[in-house]
Amino acid sequence: MELNRNQYFFIGLVILLVGVQLRMVNSYTLTHEATKFLAQRTQNSAAESAAFHLSTDVGKPPQKVINPPEWLGWCLMSIGSVLILHSLAMKKPGG
Repeated sequence: MELNRNQYFFIGLVILLVGVQLRMVNSYTLTHEATKFLAQRTQNSAAESAAFHLSTDVGKPPQKVINPPEWLGWCLMSIGSVLILHSLAMKKPGG
């Protein structure tokens, strides 16, 4: 499948906006369900998994906090900008 001008523009816009969001927010706190899902799907060390199971017995499990690196936002904003500029340089669909 070949991408046309509109699809490049849309993909570039989405990637640009995700990059802006990563630059504006310092950390993301996952819900209890998402934290539990990740703990079940990833390979945790024995100490981490034991602490996780103990905390689920006591009450709410601890929430995982994700701190994306600063360069990730800049990288996504750059890639999105290049895709948008590339889409503007392409010929219009049907033309």
